[in-house]
Amino acid sequence: MLARVTAVSGTPTFKRLPRAVREQQMLDSAVRVFSRRGFHAASMDEIAEDAGISKPMVYAYLGTKEELFVACLEREGTRLMEAIAAEVVGADTPDQQLWRGLRAFFTFVGAYRDGWAVLYRQARGQQPFAGASAEMRERMVEVVAMMLGRALAAEGREVRDTDLEVVAYALVGASESLADWLADHPEADPEKTATRMMNVAWLGAGQLLRGETWTP
Repeated sequence: MLARVTAVSGTPTFKRLPRAVREQQMLDSAVRVFSRRGFHAASMDEIAEDAGISKPMVYAYLGTKEELFVACLEREGTRLMEAIAAEVVGADTPDQQLWRGLRAFFTFVGAYRDGWAVLYRQARGQQPFAGASAEMRERMVEVVAMMLGRALAAEGREVRDTDLEVVAYALVGASESLADWLADHPEADPEKTATRMMNVAWLGAGQLLRGETWTP
């Protein structure tokens, strides 16, 4: 395990870091480099230098560059979904569930812009990583569709599963696009961004709840 060098009375001493801590440091560096350089242009040398460790240590802990990228996707995706789930659980009404979920989503993007860049920009167009990104999106769509379905049920309305799925995909897609905008605008407030998205989503959902539809 890599040791941290410190000087005591002119003699180097070594402080070992727990493996889990060291792995998180490596992942932090990898996310930064992948977000900045992209998967193909990023090098293990650059990641190791950013982490302040040797390249063989990166391989020993997290494997090849492909395995390291997958580990970054899994960690950032898990962080995102756990942040959303933790906020949604305590909400009593469908609108509060959606609002809290959106707020957690945009707060994550604001706090982890590099992580979002890896999830949204780098993974989607890269095989074989696009599958992991698509799986996370499917999970988000399922959650949104479930929230909308509960809201409709509370109003005594039933909507076909296909219609719910289509609306959920539209809301998730719009949220992702707005989140990508947020990632490029550090001055933007994540909560205000969530409020804007909530107005678009819930006002539209409100019309759906009332049975209003547009027809050509």
